[in-house]
Amino acid sequence: MKIHHFAIWCQDIELMRSFYIKYFCCESNSLYHNPKKHYTSYFLSFNEGDCKIELMNRPDITDEPSKRGFIKGIAHFDIEVGDEKKVDELTEQLRLDGYVIASEPRKTGDGYYEAGILDPEGNYVEISASVN
Repeated sequence: MKIHHFAIWCQDIELMRSFYIKYFCCESNSLYHNPKKHYTSYFLSFNEGDCKIELMNRPDITDEPSKRGFIKGIAHFDIEVGDEKKVDELTEQLRLDGYVIASEPRKTGDGYYEAGILDPEGNYVEISASVN
């Protein structure tokens, strides 16, 4: 068994798509649109592995930004970006581009080198490398 994809409800699906394409080298399919349900989505693929991100939008889905990532349920997801240098470089690029660095790069007790960032809609994303 394996995880095929995870999905994120988005306020601005185009902004989120651009973010993941720019910083994580994702490739995107064409926009899917279901006019009856007022639903749109994209599937984003990484250059390695099979797991995908599905970005979704429907006008009746609302959010409560102050609780994002801090309520029961999924707290974050992790994207392995290569080595420690790549974690540092990507963290600094995101900082320079005005994104929130929620957790500075560091070695963790469970064998990773990681940083935590917030994507354009406040989702907590770890960027990591395995520590040998």
